[in-house]
Amino acid sequence: MPEARTEASAAAPSDAEPVPVTRAVDHGTAKLLPDVDRARAWLLTVDGAPQSYVDLDEPTYLEFEYARRLGHFLDTVAAPGRPLGVVHLGGGALTLPRYVAVTRPGSRQDVVDADRGLLELVVEELPLPAGSGITTHGADARAWVEAAPAASADVVVGDAFGGSRVPAHLTSDAYARAVRRVLRADGCYAANLADGAPFAFLRSQLATFATVFEELALIAEPAVLRGRRFGNAVLLASREPVDVDALVRRTAADTFPARVVHGEALRGFIGDARVVRDADAEASPEPPDGAFSVG
Repeated sequence: MPEARTEASAAAPSDAEPVPVTRAVDHGTAKLLPDVDRARAWLLTVDGAPQSYVDLDEPTYLEFEYARRLGHFLDTVAAPGRPLGVVHLGGGALTLPRYVAVTRPGSRQDVVDADRGLLELVVEELPLPAGSGITTHGADARAWVEAAPAASADVVVGDAFGGSRVPAHLTSDAYARAVRRVLRADGCYAANLADGAPFAFLRSQLATFATVFEELALIAEPAVLRGRRFGNAVLLASREPVDVDALVRRTAADTFPARVVHGEALRGFIGDARVVRDADAEASPEPPDGAFSVG
């Protein structure tokens, strides 16, 4: 297994006014920007692209829409409060690991990110609470999953981006098989993806994971699904059915409501999309100017 970095303990809160932090990391320039409206909340960007938002005083607060949808999924994947074994591919500001640590105490979580410098920045500036059960690993996501013990995780969350794009080697059927291998029989995979009409990338990802998993669902804002704008979509894959009804209720009641597409409607959305092989894999599309960037 790749080298692991153990969790850090949180420092005592400071009364000092938070100031932005800028640091060159392995794959760009990272910035931690304090939120003027929330005392210990931070936005993480890399090369201007927003990566994560985290509130250290309220880890269950999820600012980004896609993060809330992943949170809804994590809330419904097992009985409330039940500890889980979770692998997060892509670290960001460790927003979702902190969420799981609070909502499912006792969970054991591995966070894998190819950018060691980014992980170090986040753990130093936004420390994890003692006993969080979170361990960070500076490693390539696919290599880590391929080396992990079989049937060792309840959930794998795919949120690994190179800048604003999902790396090509995390889009193929070989990657999907590696994810399935590391999941327990009742385990689930959830991935944050981004695309726009005509959805060549998103449709190909669904087609690819359909060859490996028996159950699929997609969560996205209606405007994105209608092709009105480029945006995030959450792909869900498992061997056993997910609680679609619970997801529908939660996502429909969100501040920015989303749709859950599954069954025949999802098969219609996939259409004749081709399965992605390693030999022809490509990174997800470059977002249009201004789609995600911040000033």
